[in-house]
Order: sequence, then structure tokens, then C-alpha cells
Amino acid sequence: MLLTDKTAIVYGAGGSIGGAVARAFAEQGARVHLVGRTRKTLEAVAADIADAEVAVVDALDEAAVEEHLAGVGDVDISFNLVTRGDVQGAPLTDMPVDDFLRPVLGGVRANFITARGAARRMAERGSGVILTLNSGSAHGSPMMGGTGPADAAIDTLVRNLALECGPRGVRAVGLWAAGVPETFTVEKLSAVNPAIDEAAVQGIVANLAGMRMTHRNPTLAEVTATAVFLASDHAAGITGTFVNVTGGMVVR
Repeated sequence: MLLTDKTAIVYGAGGSIGGAVARAFAEQGARVHLVGRTRKTLEAVAADIADAEVAVVDALDEAAVEEHLAGVGDVDISFNLVTRGDVQGAPLTDMPVDDFLRPVLGGVRANFITARGAARRMAERGSGVILTLNSGSAHGSPMMGGTGPADAAIDTLVRNLALECGPRGVRAVGLWAAGVPETFTVEKLSAVNPAIDEAAVQGIVANLAGMRMTHRNPTLAEVTATAVFLASDHAAGITGTFVNVTGGMVVR
């Protein structure tokens, strides 16, 4: 197993991708701490994992994150998968300021707080991996509101964190994953774009496949397998970058 005896914290573990990543980490031998704001969804994931620890913590709350980290002790893997409140589907010229800024300010704050806390502890021990995920929209995605600027800021945070912490044995890596159909529901997508219904979801899935080099949408299992690899010692030479799991939708 790739993560035997590793301790992993998954922020946003109650979500579709967060829960899948947490399960995959546990299957590969990691001791997993499930962190999020909703106990019910966290406990649903914990039911599938032996000895998982559940903690209700707001990743935007610096003191709460630090208190939780102090209780966990040594951390080998920190993965931020917290939702940012992105609003999409409207032109920038029609978008309220708060809707545009929410994913930028919230996404950067949550990633900075969790990464900083983990990096401090990892650097003392001389090893560790900090992971995050976004859509890879930093270089231009129309009708995506603040998603592109938020992704750009987090991309830069990862690179700078890797530069500063690399000499102390800490890697910082991200994944680009855009439009994983298994995570789509009308309820979730309508929170981002109120015009969504079931027919629209199916249309989005088909349209996304056509936009990819592979002409197929990546699966949740493929995304989580990549996360496991990046968290493992097999990826020791990878830091300061994002691994593209979009099936070629995003080209850099």
C-alpha cells in the first residue's frame, strides 16, 4: 500500500471528491482525519473507513484549524478540498462584486490557513505533502465568475509554498480536475448556476466530454488515484506544480 503509516487530513471530506479521496487514502493504509463543517456528511464518509477521525472545523477559522492540528499531532498529508462558493453562468459585467470575490477570498484564505498550519509542522519533521485541487481555469474560462482568478491565486500559492518549504522536505502539489460527472447533481450545480435542471446536467456532461482531448470525462476513481500517487513517496520528485486530470480540457 502506498500510504502505510501516513497520517492524512482531508479538509472538505464530506464532499463528493473529498469523501472519495479520504476513502482512497484509507484503502492505501493512511490514518485519515475527516474535517469539514457538517458532521452528518463527515460521518457518512467515516462509516466506510475503519478508525477515521471526524472533526467539525471551519477551514476559514484560523484558530479552529490550529487547535485541530495541535490535537492531531504529526501530519504527513494535508489535502484542502473545501468548497469556495463559486458562482458561475453569468457574464462578469452582470455579476455582483460579492459573488465574484467569494471564491477568491474564501479559497485563498482556506488554502493558506490549512497549508500554513500543516507546513509548519511538516517542516519541523523534514517531510510532508500539501495538496489542493482546482479546475485549472486560471488562464481564461468565460462565464465562470471568480473561479479563474481564485484558481490563479491558489496555483501561485502552491508554487511559492513549494519554493519556500522544499528545502525543509515539504512538497506542495495540486490537481486540476474540471467537471467530474459523478459529482454532478442538480442540487449542487444549481447552487453555482440557478438555471440548472436535470436536462441541463446531462447536456453539460456531454459537452464537457466533447471539450476534452480524450473525448471522455475523467472518472472520480481516476482523480482519487492521482491524489493517492501525489501523496505517496512515489511522487517525491513532484512539487510546485499542478497535475492535469482534466482529460486535456485544460492545456498548459
